[in-house]
Amino acid sequence: MLRVIFLGTAGSIPTPERNPPAVLVNRKGELMLFDCGEGTQQQMMRAKTGMGNLTSIFVTHFHADHILGIPGLIQTMNFNGRTEPLKIYGPHWVEEFVRMMTAMGFYKLKYNIKAIELYPGDKVDRGDYYIEALKTEHSVASIGYALVEKERPGRFDRVKAVELGVPPGPLFKRLHNGEDVEVNGRIIKSSDIVGHPRPGRKVVYSGDTRPCGGIFVASNKADLLIHDGTFADDMVEWANQTQHSTAGEAASLASLANVHQLVLTHISSRYSDDTSQLLEDAKKEFENVSIATEFMEIEIPYRDD
Repeated sequence: MLRVIFLGTAGSIPTPERNPPAVLVNRKGELMLFDCGEGTQQQMMRAKTGMGNLTSIFVTHFHADHILGIPGLIQTMNFNGRTEPLKIYGPHWVEEFVRMMTAMGFYKLKYNIKAIELYPGDKVDRGDYYIEALKTEHSVASIGYALVEKERPGRFDRVKAVELGVPPGPLFKRLHNGEDVEVNGRIIKSSDIVGHPRPGRKVVYSGDTRPCGGIFVASNKADLLIHDGTFADDMVEWANQTQHSTAGEAASLASLANVHQLVLTHISSRYSDDTSQLLEDAKKEFENVSIATEFMEIEIPYRDD
């Protein structure tokens, strides 16, 4: 399972319909937050995601709308009896942020919080997947993130294995894991039974940024790109000044990067009543695009191409 849940989709100013930025990823039961705007813990309650399996928070930058939910979430998990450690990743100043936050007068925390500073190109290795920090272009130190699953073994041809005399059981697993095996004095090669490695899944989250090379390169053939789409295209000059992206700019990047699906988020409050212009601008460049809404969920299947 790889599921993305949008808990907060607003720009800098929240609206009655949109909370400050927060994106939750559920990968096989492990929860990861990407940004954590004010009220995120309540959004998690409303979405019934739980909090106990939250292992990490990945902060893109330290503007208030992306981080003010962290203290409340930490306190809520503490009151709920959490004992497992929590890791908070982010760009320059993340260690200072965590140090100041934990000195704010919390009740005594029952769990440890570890801050890890990341720079573009750094990877957080999680075994069969990793999180890579990406260079972005915003008005303060910032990074985006790519969740990248490592290649999976190719398809196992059970019929052929049996035809070659391999008995079902442990030898099947060894062959599928890339090992050659011996059966009745004959070597059976894994490559004869197992197809080419299949790609894992990839999710890219830009955070607040202008369209940039770091996001473009990481987004190549991504299953899902979640990109800053703060403004409609007629606001491109203001997007440049504030270091955000227009819907059309984000969609153009998605098209050039051959992504499978694009979701625009960080929506300016000026579009609180109507996001149709954003969608219209984006669809001129890329068809498979949607505007993020609160509690929207996307299940990302494996693609074996």
